[in-house]
Amino acid sequence: MFKRDVQNIRDLIMRNLRQQGLETPLLQKRLVESWPEVAGAVISRYTLNVYIMNQTLYVHLSSPALRADLSMRRQEFVAQLNHHVGAQVIYDIRFC
Repeated sequence: MFKRDVQNIRDLIMRNLRQQGLETPLLQKRLVESWPEVAGAVISRYTLNVYIMNQTLYVHLSSPALRADLSMRRQEFVAQLNHHVGAQVIYDIRFC
């Protein structure tokens, strides 16, 4: 009888994505798509555009008052978004 090397399918897929250099873009896409869920419905209504550049999430907002309020909670959002994705994808958020 032989011993099978049983591995988790998630680990196999992530290893394959990592080898092909696609893990980081996939995690970034998941993080950007999770912004409305993490931020909430009210903040999402004022969000115009969300993208990542150089491990910084840029969030364009239509309300200057909301922009000032959210700037004080930057680190909280960084931690929540990274936790939601399950990896350290971003290190900072800029509200524009």
